[in-house]
Amino acid sequence: MLKLLLVDDEADVREGLMERIDWESNGYIVTDRAENGHEAMEMIERSRPDVVVTDIQMPFMDGLQLAEWIRENYPLTKIIILTGYDEFEYARKAITLQIDEYVLKPFSSHELIEILLKVKEQIEAEMAQKENIVQLKEHVQRSLPILRELFLAELMTSRMASEEIRAKCDTFGINLTEDAYITAVISPDISIVDDLSAESRMGLSLRNKSNKNLQLFAVRNIAYELSDSEDRDFVFLVGEEVVVITKNNQDTEFINKRSFQLLEVIREKVERFLKLTVTIGVGAIRSGADSLYLSYREARQAVDYRLVLGNNRVIWIQDVESIKSLPYVLALDERNEQRLIRSIKVGSEEERSLVISSLFEDRIMETASVQDYQIYWLEIIAVILRLIKESGGNPLDLFGSEMNPLIEITSYSGPDELRYRLKTICDKLACNFEIERKSSTRIAVEEAKAFIHKYYSDSSLSIGTVCKQLHISTGYFSAIFKKETKMTFVTYLMQVRMDAAKELLRTTSLKAFEIAEKTGFSDPNYFSFCFRKTFGLSPKEYWVSGEG
Repeated sequence: MLKLLLVDDEADVREGLMERIDWESNGYIVTDRAENGHEAMEMIERSRPDVVVTDIQMPFMDGLQLAEWIRENYPLTKIIILTGYDEFEYARKAITLQIDEYVLKPFSSHELIEILLKVKEQIEAEMAQKENIVQLKEHVQRSLPILRELFLAELMTSRMASEEIRAKCDTFGINLTEDAYITAVISPDISIVDDLSAESRMGLSLRNKSNKNLQLFAVRNIAYELSDSEDRDFVFLVGEEVVVITKNNQDTEFINKRSFQLLEVIREKVERFLKLTVTIGVGAIRSGADSLYLSYREARQAVDYRLVLGNNRVIWIQDVESIKSLPYVLALDERNEQRLIRSIKVGSEEERSLVISSLFEDRIMETASVQDYQIYWLEIIAVILRLIKESGGNPLDLFGSEMNPLIEITSYSGPDELRYRLKTICDKLACNFEIERKSSTRIAVEEAKAFIHKYYSDSSLSIGTVCKQLHISTGYFSAIFKKETKMTFVTYLMQVRMDAAKELLRTTSLKAFEIAEKTGFSDPNYFSFCFRKTFGLSPKEYWVSGEG
């Protein structure tokens, strides 16, 4: 069922439409009925209708003014105009406001139903388009090259489970089933001396520092053209580096020889055709795609040795460092660090438990030494300490005055105790963030209420004005304001203005039109309408009754 708001200042029109049209059988439910634009605004904020059927000629705020407000604040809402005014000016403004349909008075219920069904079909077509699986698949297919590169980049920078890698490889059509992999990182060399040629000064040379992105793409293109066409190599960008993965099921001597030949040719071609030099770092051979991140890490470490060995060369990590043959290194990678941070800041307790459990997987912990445990714990504690500082908390409140988190790991007998200890710390820290979030929300709402009480006499005061003052979005503000006050911004503003009007009637001899102006109403008639609706009496009747 689509939600519909009916807006007309004539009660007999509203009631007649309710009686003559079987709304539900035509796919609609009338959530509210308003008699003017101002009242409709409040109802729209409350119920968020899919369709608004409104008259044009109404007091206080006409249908086109209401339509303009709807288009600005709820652009997806469909608008049907009911009017007896077939004048050019109205039609022109309706076009600029992108009114979906209009019905000229007098009209029959059948004519309106036809328009309603037409609008319903439009909404359903838009919804179907968003949910169209065929179109989505086509979009994914077009995006596959980008998605593949993003996946490969993620594979370099974070540790992923074998099951997740297999699933994503199937999705993106990537073959990572070989036994042996080598990762190389190609890093353009940065010259301390600027190229002073005329081309460089004009920004036409790739050696110009401002053309760094062009450098990377040019290097990538050469590496891609020289790589294996039989899907044995992958070439892609990670940050400001070009990464080349070589894979094969052959013995280590074969893959080493093949990688050496490919990388040397890439280096030579880049220097020859681009007039650039690059240093290429090469990681150790790793077995299994789930350990590629280790080879990538080693390749980056190898690049750093250009400070010692010089640039414009291929540097193999095993030539400069001894490499452990462990299948996993116990380390907090960027992906898991971000998952931990998110679970603490905005995650549920269940989500935190899952994240923390994944940090202490048995298959990884089994290969770790005591030193690995200690370094891993320190990496996690460093993240926790940063979050404590961000939340304005005190480390002693979380760790306890008698416990030093940097040395307490020596008292633990295994990963289960570490997991339990970390869960306790993270739960406390998450509670701190929740308290801070609620406090910030309350402060923002209180500031908004104070601003409203100070400027309610300004007829132009709106939710946009308040949000600009608080430097927050209208969508976020609407949500927190309603949550804290149990009413919408429009309702609260009206309540403040009505209370102020009542007080002025009670304590002064001002006329109704003067009070209207002092309480933010540019139209005295609308002020009287709102006052009667709120208190059941007109301003004059309220004053005469002795309550004023």
